Amino acid sequence: MGFLLDTHIWLWSLLDPDRIGDSAMHALRSREDEFHLSPINVWEALLLAERGRVALDPDPHRWVRKAMSIAPVAEAPLTMDVALTSRTVDAAYQDPADRFIVATAKVHDLTLVTADARLLRCRDVEVLPSR
Repeated sequence: MGFLLDTHIWLWSLLDPDRIGDSAMHALRSREDEFHLSPINVWEALLLAERGRVALDPDPHRWVRKAMSIAPVAEAPLTMDVALTSRTVDAAYQDPADRFIVATAKVHDLTLVTADARLLRCRDVEVLPSR
């Protein structure tokens, strides 16, 4: 099965795994499943670091590169189809990053792993709750 990690799930998996719910943690530990990140996840993580909401030390860019080598995930490409789909997913997701993440999961047929209450109600894609 293929999963797309929401930004907070990716960060928690590396920085604070105890925050991840049992079902999501079980999936993350599976050797049979494939995990993906969108470039939007990296962009969001860098924004969070710039705003002081998460510490990605010693340097956020180096942290991301190291994280990708320690716990590699496949890239779910940000394509023209993802951009087009981002405008057709449920309009309840006004956050552009959320729209792109949902669209990425939809286009690449991935289950979204999230703890975000708004995304847990998503009808556009399969969702694995991390609660």
